[in-house]
Amino acid sequence: MIDKRVLNIGLKSYGIEPSVEMGERFDIYLSMLLEWNKKMNLTSITDEGEILVKHFFDSLSCLKSNVIFPGNRVIDIGTGAGFPGLPLKIAMPDIELTLLDSLKKRVLFLTELAYRLGLKVAVIHGRAEDYGSKQGFRENFDIVLSRAVAPMNVLCEYTIPFARLGGFVLCQKGPMVFEEIKDAENAIDILGGNLKDILSTDVYGSDLNHYIAKIQKIKACPKKYPRKAGTAEKNPIK
Repeated sequence: MIDKRVLNIGLKSYGIEPSVEMGERFDIYLSMLLEWNKKMNLTSITDEGEILVKHFFDSLSCLKSNVIFPGNRVIDIGTGAGFPGLPLKIAMPDIELTLLDSLKKRVLFLTELAYRLGLKVAVIHGRAEDYGSKQGFRENFDIVLSRAVAPMNVLCEYTIPFARLGGFVLCQKGPMVFEEIKDAENAIDILGGNLKDILSTDVYGSDLNHYIAKIQKIKACPKKYPRKAGTAEKNPIK
């Protein structure tokens, strides 16, 4: 069970007013994550306190971008065990959240988890390269999230096509973000993005150096992108 005192302090540090329901939902999340992790690889972190900090609070650090608001259409690309999208949905139930992942087993976990949490979430099984070209997904989201998915020069092709004009892509990264951004400058421009900032995020309870690459969509993404599955990884835009 989550330490509610620490949870509440952490939530307040991100401008979220804690509630009993939020605490219960984070408890369910923690319990299901550990339970399902015994039969499939969802996380290497199994200490309850570390899950709270390194998964839940780290996900909520996206709020430091100051561009996520109630009513936003939000998609989490390569969401894995639901990070950062689901903790944000628990803290801000009014966002419209879509979770996209390519592994069927993780999609089953997320579908069951959303049901147990009592949250309306669209959980999609598929690859970003396929859905980034589909009507209803392409250039349709206010916020595009991604955490620990791929290097920036690859990740941009996975994420930017989903953002609407004026929308934002938030890529959670470690200290290598500055080098990755240099390699991705041309890709960001070609795909219609503009790097607004690289934010240093203080994750409550942690001294880890985490960052968010904050990219705004300023022009339409060329129709040729994203390319077919596997191409961006093998041949990143240069």
